[in-house]
Amino acid sequence: MRLFSGLAALLLTLTGCSPVGLLNVLVSRDAFERHPDIAYGEGDRRRLDVYVPREPASGPRPVVVFFYGGSWKGGERSSYLFVAEALASRGFVVVIPDYRVFPEVRYPGFVEDAAAAFAWTHREIARYRGNPRKLFVMGHSAGAQIATMLAYNPRFLAKEGLERGSIRGVIGMAGPYDFVPTAADIRSILSGEGDLEAAMPARFVRGGEPPSLLITGDQDTTVSPGNQERLAARLRKAGSPVEERRFAALNHYTLIGRLATPFRNDELLDAITAFAGR
Repeated sequence: MRLFSGLAALLLTLTGCSPVGLLNVLVSRDAFERHPDIAYGEGDRRRLDVYVPREPASGPRPVVVFFYGGSWKGGERSSYLFVAEALASRGFVVVIPDYRVFPEVRYPGFVEDAAAAFAWTHREIARYRGNPRKLFVMGHSAGAQIATMLAYNPRFLAKEGLERGSIRGVIGMAGPYDFVPTAADIRSILSGEGDLEAAMPARFVRGGEPPSLLITGDQDTTVSPGNQERLAARLRKAGSPVEERRFAALNHYTLIGRLATPFRNDELLDAITAFAGR
């Protein structure tokens, strides 16, 4: 943990990058082909990048659609090159979309965009050597709320002509799945349908959900690990498959940062790879 923090601080000083952007500094571009700036809808925030492993494969590859966090108020897909590289290094085709954020939209606008990006992936990913029958959604922080909402509330994919079963599995990292927001701006963002509970993925667990892998760090003070515990309990009660992982000495930000070279936590990436393999 101290080594991670020290190297990160050094890179930040030397490069002048943002804390997220610096994680891309040492990412090798040799392992994947990047297909950037593809429109999945109208507007600048409805575009995505596709990353395809260069290593030959015997058939179509499994696919991960990754939604980044940013408190539903910001974020850029280009900042998460390090996530794409980590997943591509394990053989996944990776799709990273942007989506509309506050103040342009409130809930459920960003989830509707995520559904449209997923629908694009379902239609088009075979052109990028991806398998449309092995599609996973993954997210960190606010992105985990978006990913799990797609997986648990079928109305968003139904609007795109898809069933919830088109998601093979969902991977949530440090997600706000079940909480009562106190900050005024977050309350405003999530009350777009007049009820804060309508924005909580845990409220839509009824049984039949895709398998879930829920990951948190035990030092997370930004999004309480209690969110994960409560969601996992609901999934188990409903009979839906769920696996929980909690990583020692990682907080909200170092959890996602440990996917980056050279800070990579192989145990974390192994957990994601093993889950998708099952």
